[in-house]
Amino acid sequence: MPIFTDQLNRTIDLPAQPRRIVSIVPSQTELLWSLGLEAEVVGITKFCVHPEPWFRSKRRVGGTKNVHPDIVASLQPDLIIANKEENVREQVEALADRYPVWISDVNTLEDALSMIRSIGSLTGKADEASELAERITTGYSKLIASPRPLRTAYLIWKDPYMTVGHDTFIHDQLSRCGFLNVFGDRLRYPAITVDELRAAGCELLLLSSEPYPFKEKHIDELQSQLPDTRILLADGEYFSWYGSRLLHAPAYFSELFQRLR
Repeated sequence: MPIFTDQLNRTIDLPAQPRRIVSIVPSQTELLWSLGLEAEVVGITKFCVHPEPWFRSKRRVGGTKNVHPDIVASLQPDLIIANKEENVREQVEALADRYPVWISDVNTLEDALSMIRSIGSLTGKADEASELAERITTGYSKLIASPRPLRTAYLIWKDPYMTVGHDTFIHDQLSRCGFLNVFGDRLRYPAITVDELRAAGCELLLLSSEPYPFKEKHIDELQSQLPDTRILLADGEYFSWYGSRLLHAPAYFSELFQRLR
C-alpha cells in the first residue's frame, strides 16, 4: 500500500491511485486542473473560481472555512486536498477520520514547488507536476526585481486593516519582487493602523483584491491620510495562490514594476 507524507509530516495511506478527489483549497483546485485531473476531481469549494468551467460544473462542498461533511460523504472521495492555513483544523481532522486527507503548508516558493511535485505523485501525475514546477522555477529565475527595495506594505483586510508578516507566502512573493515588507518583523496577519503605516515610512502600499476586495475608492480614502505613499491595487491571486497560477506571476510582477516606473 503506497504511503505518502504531507507537508505537516502526516502519513497518508492510499490503497490505489485516487479516482474521486475533493479539493477544499482554491489554488490547489486550479493545480489539479493544470495536471489534467478533470475526471478525478468531483468536489470543490465555492471559492474555487479557477478554472471557470469547473466552478460552473463541479459539485461544491461549501467554503474553505465551512465544509459540509454530508456533501463530502455523498461524493465518496478517496482523497481530499486541504491546507493548514486556509481550512479549519477541526473540520479537516473530522474529515481525516473518514478519508485520506493530504494537507499542504506553503510559506515560500520552495514550499509551493514541493507541494506541486507531491500532489503530482499522489495523483499519478508526477511527470506533469515536475514539468510544471520546472517551468515555474524558470519563470521566477527570469524575474528582474525592483531596482530599489521599496518600503512596502500589503493590506489583505479592512476594519481593521490587516497586513502580512514574514512567515507568510505573500511576504515571500514581496521579497522576490524586491519589495521590503515594512511589517516583516511581525508574524502571520497582524492588524495595523494608518498611523503605523505612516510611522513605518511606507513608500508603496498594495491593496489586495482578496480576501478583502479593495477598490479604487479605498485608494482615495487612504491617499488623503498617506500623501507621500504610492498606493496601488494588487491582484491577490498572484501574491497568494501557490498552485499553477505561479506560472503567470512573474509576468504580472513585471507589469507591476512598469506601473511603478
